[in-house]
Amino acid sequence: MTRSKLVTCGLLIFALLLSVVLGGCIQQEEESPDYVQIREYEGEDLSSIADFRENSIKGPQQVDRESYVLHITGLVEHPQAYTYDDILNDFPSQKKVVRLDCVEGWSVTILWEGVLVSDVLKDAQPAANATVVIFHAYDGYTTSLPLAYVLDNEIIMAYGMNNVTLPPERGFPFQLVAESKWGYKWIKWITTIELSDDSAYRGYWERRGFSNTGNVNESFF
Repeated sequence: MTRSKLVTCGLLIFALLLSVVLGGCIQQEEESPDYVQIREYEGEDLSSIADFRENSIKGPQQVDRESYVLHITGLVEHPQAYTYDDILNDFPSQKKVVRLDCVEGWSVTILWEGVLVSDVLKDAQPAANATVVIFHAYDGYTTSLPLAYVLDNEIIMAYGMNNVTLPPERGFPFQLVAESKWGYKWIKWITTIELSDDSAYRGYWERRGFSNTGNVNESFF
């Protein structure tokens, strides 16, 4: 092979390697998180999304937005099924700065944005004997709260935090903002909201000895 052919061949190999490297870099950049969160709201300092610790029972869940459906079932007059866009478009948005306290000893203060659970339940019309709300998650996790607590405290189901959409590891599409409750009540990846009269119901951690009330001013055992 002549010198000129060797040079040409070398340049082609270099170009091929360069395209592979750059292609890999471009792909990696496209897959990286694309959000800019706020760290202050109305004079209050906010924690970072990165301050959370991963402690879910099966790891972060990947829920497909296009096929997602939120079911409202149980003791209701009219069971409902909502897509992700239904929730965002059909119900008023609410914002609250709320602190989450984990039983592991860490806490975060976040600006949550979402919809009132009471609004989502309205068209379903909870039955007169419904006293408990059971939340079900994509990974099989469950927890429950008194219906009166959910209504009286204007509890929201969040789809955003610090002005960005919930990342998958934080519960996309929806996480419950269970104010004044320990973090195990803040269920992520909500798929079903069930109305019940079963005051003895126990969720995932509650069946393992955790307090069913989950009040942060009380022991979680």
